[in-house]
Amino acid sequence: ARGREAAAVLADIYARWVPRERIITTDLWSSELTKLATNAFLAQRLSSINAMSAVCDATGADIDEVAHAIGRDSRLGPSFLKVSPGFGGVALQKDILSLVYLSYSLKLKEVGDYWMRVIDMNNYQKRRFATAIVHNMFDTVTGKRLAVFGFAFKKGTSDTRETCAVSVCLGLLDDGAQLCVYDPKVPEAQVFEDLRHGAEGNDRLRERIDSQLCVSKSAKDACAGAHAIVVLTDWDEFLTYDYAALYASMTKPAFVFDGRAVLPHAELRKMGFVVVAIGKPDTAPYMKRPTA
Repeated sequence: ARGREAAAVLADIYARWVPRERIITTDLWSSELTKLATNAFLAQRLSSINAMSAVCDATGADIDEVAHAIGRDSRLGPSFLKVSPGFGGVALQKDILSLVYLSYSLKLKEVGDYWMRVIDMNNYQKRRFATAIVHNMFDTVTGKRLAVFGFAFKKGTSDTRETCAVSVCLGLLDDGAQLCVYDPKVPEAQVFEDLRHGAEGNDRLRERIDSQLCVSKSAKDACAGAHAIVVLTDWDEFLTYDYAALYASMTKPAFVFDGRAVLPHAELRKMGFVVVAIGKPDTAPYMKRPTA
């Protein structure tokens, strides 16, 4: 009874600026599960479109066309159907893992296994993208300079918690690449801190972070002498660059690995770039190589 009274008081407070019909009151367990389920369902949707991108790469289908058609179905809608190298943000993974833990605690093993597969698929997508980069650069990135565009987990924020960039960058560093990261919002210290934390317990990889990583103040600086551009965050400014000038400053052949499938691929190819993008039919042969 006291809980219902407290809920009513809280609802009255919110009703001062939120329409009453938009305020939901519920019991404690339903409230807790709603929070977990909301982020779990969102992460599941993001992993689902990334899983479909692998099928597109294997068949030659276009992930953007598939996503557009799916989004036209009124039962599904168009939101959160954009391919990526993996979802990020602290809330999604934290809440899925909480749901997994709760399911196992309640002896619902099959349920816990189901939600854990969302995390597994996200990790697979990160590995798949990093593997494609190495494979396309003649199966080695040792000593090659890669300009990494974006480190935040999404555009419009400096938040790097659970960003896919950590896994992708660590994989490339481990393979011997020289990385130069540019993100318009993420400070240099944060990039180094996140990568060192991700490499905790791996002294060799931590040494490579110190010796093979730099953070640039501009995309132009990052690309100077680079063998490839790796797009990890879909910042709008990445669409405004003079890529012809960037191409001229890079080592040839110059690659673009578009993890967000946002750049004008046809135009880049005309300039001379070798373009590889997730789930796009014109680059599908480059993405077919399986990962370990």
